[in-house]
Amino acid sequence: MSEDRSVVTVVHEAPPRTVRVGPIDVAPLPEAAVVRLVERAWSRHTGGWIATANVDIARAAARDAEAAALLAEADLVVADGMPIVWAARLAGHPVPERVTGSALVFSLTEAAARAGRSVYLLGGEPGVPEAAARALADRYPGLLIAGTHSPPPGFDRTADGMADVVHKVVRAQPDLVLAGLGFPKQERTIRRLRATLPDAWYLGCGAGIPMAAGQFRRAPELAQRIGAEWVHRLALEPRRLAGRYLRDDAPFAARLLTGALLRRAATRVDPQPARFRRLKSVPSVQES
Repeated sequence: MSEDRSVVTVVHEAPPRTVRVGPIDVAPLPEAAVVRLVERAWSRHTGGWIATANVDIARAAARDAEAAALLAEADLVVADGMPIVWAARLAGHPVPERVTGSALVFSLTEAAARAGRSVYLLGGEPGVPEAAARALADRYPGLLIAGTHSPPPGFDRTADGMADVVHKVVRAQPDLVLAGLGFPKQERTIRRLRATLPDAWYLGCGAGIPMAAGQFRRAPELAQRIGAEWVHRLALEPRRLAGRYLRDDAPFAARLLTGALLRRAATRVDPQPARFRRLKSVPSVQES
């Protein structure tokens, strides 16, 4: 009789690499790969945290240690801003595309509907998360809405205010939390939520909730591709955004791009560039 000697091969998946862009480490992943990563994690009952870093957030991380520490705690930091993508490419590290929080609101919610996972919308003015939930449920039939909440201004400045928000979300037991509270408030809130609800996925999505509710539209696709979406946003909210975009973010973006070019030049002189960093405890996005 012949002996059956089946060989079982175990493949250990490596976590995605990251690249350094100014003060932050960015995962060079396209949006579709981010969605696959979350879907895989759901199937394994593991949670995670996605931070979406634009120029304003990178500037905050450069000047504030707490902001930098918050981003470092996230499992995945994606490039939500064309200057971040350009700086990575100029430094010799290809980041395939911009991955925005507002886009991930839709793609991750769609994935949640397919997988039978529930979503919690946290942020926006009163009535906005509810409107966004209705719009998303209409767009993705079968979507499970675990809950919605619009926290009052200053909730994060008191222990009771933060505890109330955490209690509401944890009681709902969602699989995905869309936190649209603005940086760094949404990241501080996510950090607190993860301590009690570690198996959920969290997305810091900024203005993604009011966008999903239809309060305002994203820029035309061409403007997004050439990195001019900030012009569209500035036209919509000039009083709120003019100082931030023109006085603060534009000079920082110029310094970020210049620094990337200088690092690229230094790498050409030094034939042994630094190794890619690795993300912590995040499943691979490779196909099974």
